Amino acid sequence: MLQKLNRTTANLPQNRPVKVLQFGEGNFLRAFVDWIIDILNEKADFNGAVEIVQPISKGMAKMVNDQDGLYHVVLNGLQHGKTISETRLISSVAGAFNPYEDFGRFLKTAENPHLQFIISNTTEAGITFNANDTNASVLADSFPAKVTQLLYHRFKHFNGAADKGLVLIPCELIEKNGDTLKLTILQYITLWNLPNEFKTWVDTANTFCNTLVDRIVPGYPKDTIDEIQKSVGYEDNLVVTAEPFHLWVIEATDAVRKSFPAEKADLQVKFVNDLTPYRTRKVRILNGAHTALVPVAYLRGLRTVRESVDDQYTGEFIRKAIFDEIIPTLDLSKEELTQFANDVIERFQNPFIRHELISISLNSVSKYKVRVLPSVIEYTKRTGKLPEKLLHSLAALIRFYKGEVKGEAIPLNDTPEILEFFKKAWATNNPVQVVKATLSNKTFWDQDLTLIEGLENKVLHFVLKYEEELHFA
Repeated sequence: MLQKLNRTTANLPQNRPVKVLQFGEGNFLRAFVDWIIDILNEKADFNGAVEIVQPISKGMAKMVNDQDGLYHVVLNGLQHGKTISETRLISSVAGAFNPYEDFGRFLKTAENPHLQFIISNTTEAGITFNANDTNASVLADSFPAKVTQLLYHRFKHFNGAADKGLVLIPCELIEKNGDTLKLTILQYITLWNLPNEFKTWVDTANTFCNTLVDRIVPGYPKDTIDEIQKSVGYEDNLVVTAEPFHLWVIEATDAVRKSFPAEKADLQVKFVNDLTPYRTRKVRILNGAHTALVPVAYLRGLRTVRESVDDQYTGEFIRKAIFDEIIPTLDLSKEELTQFANDVIERFQNPFIRHELISISLNSVSKYKVRVLPSVIEYTKRTGKLPEKLLHSLAALIRFYKGEVKGEAIPLNDTPEILEFFKKAWATNNPVQVVKATLSNKTFWDQDLTLIEGLENKVLHFVLKYEEELHFA
């Protein structure tokens, strides 16, 4: 019978000061942030523990505490052409608590003199202003309002000391997440009529970092949990699986870089003045390649990302799209872009993750507009030529929205307006009209794509090839 995992059975006493207060106990934060901090403790003498705040009334705080904050992260995937499968016992988490059960305990965390960071991942909808949070004296519902309460208690406890401000590093997947969090906190300060001195302290003594995070975290491995528990020798109910790749880009000052010494630990944590090029790189290469690949591969009879990249035809197609047509439109160094692109291909080939093309096809029209069309426009602008592969993908997308391939229905998933548009367009059974109507639809693209010289003819060429019994060029 396996031992229960806790600090007694693992002989790991908790003796590090809590330097990080973390809002969220989900798979991503535990397999990304807490994994990184665990490595910082080992390799960079960070010497800090994480205390987790359960962000909603029902959560996993009890499960975390039942194991004294310990759990295993299992990394599975490809790295530099080799299959990676490694397991790490994470000891950076001191524990967790539910503020809905003890508001006083929540405020008390702000009195910790060692506290330096607040890190969060409360979903994309988490950093929003809730006008119903009107009472500063009871636990607020929204995440930014809770942080406002915490900061105000810290401000009062340390008499507004400038050196007791915190570094706030949100990981929510929205643009300018740090700036948005700060603005929302300032809204609560106004709503609650808190002192101007506190507002000034929030603005000057605290640092709000915009961030970009990237790691696929499948989560709890229910299919292989017995095997994993047997290999680690413990009953661990918090095992979380992830891919080896990780990237954390943080807009921050040199002071933050020094206090969070990730660069000393050979981690993919980048401190930058502006993360915009990195966000663009991710959207255009990673997300853009996904979107460009799906209709081409699906119409060819493939159903997962991995088999699509491993297929000779679609594998060559997506590599040429990335390296020949997307990378030339980006402004980071060629070395950085090439390395990231190679990492993306390996991530697509991960044998431990089954990524269905049809699930990625959700809202493909808007995804193409945001993720791929900017590369089409920029490539044309910079080279004076049209990008063959990216426009082939657009043609495949138009044909995909016909809703059938070789007599088999395609389970399209998009807004009713878009589905109705393509239903009516393809009812004409005239590919010339379908292409013209699609490309000139400004509600899709915010512009008329038929005005780009040669684009309509190029897309029509590929659509007609698909219509000839899905003959691939």
